Amino acid sequence: MRALFPASFDPVTNGHMDILNRVSVVFDSVVAGVVDNARAGNLFATQERVDLLQSAVVSLDNVEVLPYTGLTVDFARQVKASVLVRGLRAVSDFEYEFALSAMNRRLHPDIDTMFFLSAPEHSFVSSSLIREIGALGRSVEPFVPANVNEAICKKFAQSADRR
Repeated sequence: MRALFPASFDPVTNGHMDILNRVSVVFDSVVAGVVDNARAGNLFATQERVDLLQSAVVSLDNVEVLPYTGLTVDFARQVKASVLVRGLRAVSDFEYEFALSAMNRRLHPDIDTMFFLSAPEHSFVSSSLIREIGALGRSVEPFVPANVNEAICKKFAQSADRR
Protein backbone atom coordinates (compact mmCIF):
# COMPACT_ATOMS: atom_id res chain seq x y z
CA MET A 1 0.00 0.00 0.00
CA ARG A 2 1.26 3.49 -0.87
CA ALA A 3 0.83 6.58 1.32
CA LEU A 4 1.31 10.28 0.71
CA PHE A 5 2.60 12.52 3.50
CA PRO A 6 2.10 16.07 2.20
CA ALA A 7 3.50 19.21 3.80
CA SER A 8 5.29 22.42 2.99
CA PHE A 9 8.41 21.12 4.78
CA ASP A 10 9.54 24.76 5.11
CA PRO A 11 11.66 23.70 6.86
CA VAL A 12 11.69 19.99 7.60
CA THR A 13 11.42 19.46 11.37
CA ASN A 14 12.19 16.54 13.64
CA GLY A 15 8.42 16.20 13.99
CA HIS A 16 8.13 15.59 10.23
CA MET A 17 10.98 13.10 10.46
CA ASP A 18 9.36 11.25 13.36
CA ILE A 19 6.15 10.83 11.34
CA LEU A 20 8.04 9.80 8.19
CA ASN A 21 10.03 7.21 10.14
CA ARG A 22 6.86 5.69 11.57
CA VAL A 23 4.91 5.88 8.32
CA SER A 24 7.74 4.17 6.43
CA VAL A 25 7.34 1.14 8.70
CA VAL A 26 3.56 0.93 8.22
CA PHE A 27 3.40 1.37 4.43
CA ASP A 28 5.22 -0.37 1.59
CA SER A 29 5.86 2.92 -0.18
CA VAL A 30 5.65 6.54 0.99
CA VAL A 31 5.68 9.73 -1.03
CA ALA A 32 6.71 12.81 0.92
CA GLY A 33 4.92 15.48 -1.10
CA VAL A 34 6.49 18.92 -0.96
CA VAL A 35 3.77 21.41 -1.85
CA ASP A 36 4.86 24.17 -4.22
CA ASN A 37 2.81 27.11 -3.00
CA ALA A 38 4.35 30.34 -4.26
CA ARG A 39 1.79 32.39 -2.31
CA ALA A 40 3.02 31.08 1.03
CA GLY A 41 6.16 33.25 1.28
CA ASN A 42 8.46 30.31 1.93
CA LEU A 43 11.91 30.52 3.51
CA PHE A 44 13.23 27.90 1.09
CA ALA A 45 12.35 27.52 -2.58
CA THR A 46 10.55 24.33 -3.53
CA GLN A 47 13.65 22.62 -4.94
CA GLU A 48 15.65 23.54 -1.82
CA ARG A 49 12.95 21.95 0.35
CA VAL A 50 12.94 18.84 -1.84
CA ASP A 51 16.74 18.58 -1.62
CA LEU A 52 16.79 19.10 2.16
CA LEU A 53 14.08 16.48 2.69
CA GLN A 54 15.77 13.99 0.34
CA SER A 55 18.98 14.32 2.34
CA ALA A 56 17.09 13.88 5.60
CA VAL A 57 15.28 10.69 4.48
CA VAL A 58 18.23 9.06 2.71
CA SER A 59 18.14 6.11 5.14
CA LEU A 60 14.43 5.45 4.48
CA ASP A 61 14.53 3.26 1.38
CA ASN A 62 10.79 3.28 0.75
CA VAL A 63 10.34 7.08 0.95
CA GLU A 64 10.31 9.13 -2.24
CA VAL A 65 10.33 12.94 -2.16
CA LEU A 66 8.35 14.73 -4.87
CA PRO A 67 7.22 18.33 -5.34
CA TYR A 68 3.64 19.07 -6.38
CA THR A 69 1.17 21.84 -7.07
CA GLY A 70 -2.60 21.84 -6.87
CA LEU A 71 -4.91 19.84 -4.66
CA THR A 72 -3.20 17.31 -2.44
CA VAL A 73 -5.89 14.71 -3.01
CA ASP A 74 -5.38 15.02 -6.80
CA PHE A 75 -1.64 14.53 -6.31
CA ALA A 76 -2.37 11.46 -4.16
CA ARG A 77 -4.33 9.97 -7.03
CA GLN A 78 -1.56 10.90 -9.49
CA VAL A 79 1.10 9.05 -7.46
CA LYS A 80 -1.31 6.16 -6.79
CA ALA A 81 -1.42 6.68 -3.03
CA SER A 82 -4.47 5.18 -1.35
CA VAL A 83 -3.86 6.93 1.97
CA LEU A 84 -3.09 10.52 2.94
CA VAL A 85 -1.03 10.74 6.13
CA ARG A 86 -1.48 13.76 8.35
CA GLY A 87 0.30 14.56 11.58
CA LEU A 88 -1.60 15.87 14.59
CA ARG A 89 0.37 17.86 17.16
CA ALA A 90 -2.50 18.95 19.38
CA VAL A 91 -6.27 18.82 19.66
CA SER A 92 -6.36 22.22 17.94
CA ASP A 93 -5.04 20.59 14.73
CA PHE A 94 -7.89 18.10 14.69
CA GLU A 95 -10.77 20.37 13.64
CA TYR A 96 -8.94 21.67 10.57
CA GLU A 97 -7.62 18.23 9.64
CA PHE A 98 -11.06 16.65 10.12
CA ALA A 99 -12.67 19.17 7.73
CA LEU A 100 -9.85 18.69 5.22
CA SER A 101 -10.20 14.93 5.44
CA ALA A 102 -13.96 15.15 4.84
CA MET A 103 -13.47 17.37 1.79
CA ASN A 104 -10.77 15.09 0.38
CA ARG A 105 -13.06 12.10 0.91
CA ARG A 106 -15.83 13.90 -0.96
CA LEU A 107 -13.49 14.72 -3.87
CA HIS A 108 -11.90 11.26 -4.05
CA PRO A 109 -13.82 8.64 -1.99
CA ASP A 110 -11.17 6.01 -2.75
CA ILE A 111 -8.46 7.89 -0.81
CA ASP A 112 -8.48 7.62 2.99
CA THR A 113 -6.77 9.83 5.56
CA MET A 114 -4.76 8.38 8.43
CA PHE A 115 -3.67 10.53 11.35
CA PHE A 116 -0.39 10.03 13.19
CA LEU A 117 -0.03 11.72 16.56
CA SER A 118 3.18 13.65 17.08
CA ALA A 119 5.52 12.35 19.71
CA PRO A 120 5.21 14.54 22.83
CA GLU A 121 8.70 15.96 22.36
CA HIS A 122 7.66 17.30 18.93
CA SER A 123 4.11 18.38 19.73
CA PHE A 124 4.99 22.07 20.01
CA VAL A 125 7.33 22.24 17.00
CA SER A 126 6.09 23.80 13.77
CA SER A 127 7.87 25.00 10.66
CA SER A 128 6.57 28.53 11.22
CA LEU A 129 8.01 28.62 14.75
CA ILE A 130 11.33 27.31 13.44
CA ARG A 131 11.43 30.07 10.81
CA GLU A 132 10.66 32.71 13.43
CA ILE A 133 13.23 31.45 15.93
CA GLY A 134 15.89 31.22 13.21
CA ALA A 135 15.10 34.69 11.88
CA LEU A 136 15.61 36.09 15.37
CA GLY A 137 19.07 34.56 15.55
CA ARG A 138 18.41 31.66 17.90
CA SER A 139 19.56 28.11 17.30
CA VAL A 140 17.02 25.65 15.92
CA GLU A 141 19.40 22.70 16.16
CA PRO A 142 17.28 20.68 18.65
CA PHE A 143 14.22 20.84 16.40
CA VAL A 144 15.47 20.03 12.88
CA PRO A 145 17.73 17.49 11.15
CA ALA A 146 21.43 18.51 11.02
CA ASN A 147 21.39 19.28 7.28
CA VAL A 148 18.36 21.54 7.74
CA ASN A 149 19.97 23.36 10.68
CA GLU A 150 23.01 24.07 8.51
CA ALA A 151 20.82 25.38 5.67
CA ILE A 152 18.85 27.62 8.05
CA CYS A 153 22.05 29.06 9.53
CA LYS A 154 23.34 29.82 6.02
CA LYS A 155 20.03 31.32 4.93
CA PHE A 156 19.81 33.71 7.86
CA ALA A 157 23.53 34.57 7.67
CA GLN A 158 22.98 35.59 4.03
CA SER A 159 20.00 37.70 5.08
CA ALA A 160 22.09 39.42 7.77
CA ASP A 161 24.88 40.11 5.26
CA ARG A 162 22.42 41.93 3.01
CA ARG A 163 21.31 44.32 5.76
